[in-house]
Amino acid sequence: MRAARASRLLLAGAASASAAIARRRRRRPARAVIVSPRRSTVVQRDGAVRSLQRAQITLPRRDLEALWTPANLENLARTYWAFLGRATLGLIRVVYDEDSRSVVLLGRPLTLLRFDKPRYTMTRDRGTVTWQIRDGRLVAKAGRGSGYLALDVRRSAPAGAGDSQVHIEVEVANFYPSIAVGFSVPVYEMTQAAIHVLVTHAFLRSLATLHLAESKVGELSGQPAQPLRPVSPRS
Repeated sequence: MRAARASRLLLAGAASASAAIARRRRRRPARAVIVSPRRSTVVQRDGAVRSLQRAQITLPRRDLEALWTPANLENLARTYWAFLGRATLGLIRVVYDEDSRSVVLLGRPLTLLRFDKPRYTMTRDRGTVTWQIRDGRLVAKAGRGSGYLALDVRRSAPAGAGDSQVHIEVEVANFYPSIAVGFSVPVYEMTQAAIHVLVTHAFLRSLATLHLAESKVGELSGQPAQPLRPVSPRS
């Protein structure tokens, strides 16, 4: 019951914040287009959820070259969490612990989701951040420790006229929502799933500003600009 009430609050907050962001939208240095699949959220027969949201961003090649660093991959991860807080009007916060990241409603002990520390990999044309889902009020007991959240960034060949393209995905996979177990799959789809899609699409569009928040950890700040091999730091 408490989780469903929290979801309704978040849905209302996310819708309000998304409308405010749209009203304040100014000219941006890049173009972001949502290219998510038609059925972006799928619930399997065993209750596992996979949600995939995609965007294609076209930006000046020089800007992409400047942004394509391991440090900015880590900053992209921080940008996601910071946007989540803004989009929910501060209802949601992310708490950083040494070995975990917790998504909380207003504050502890109401931990909605808890993740392991992020794992980063980066090559010349691709970067990935993955958080293993550990537990939380939004995770069914049977699904604890089995799902993950990932940000995947790939750059493609130049789009012409000095522009480049970046493909960004936000994926949640093998996630077992407690709302679907405690209530029903339709309730989950109308609340938690709808919130996730709404906020994630707004986040992807916001990346057209080319502004990234600074990481709170800074584990990748000393990595070379364009590593040829995947890097896996400690955080």
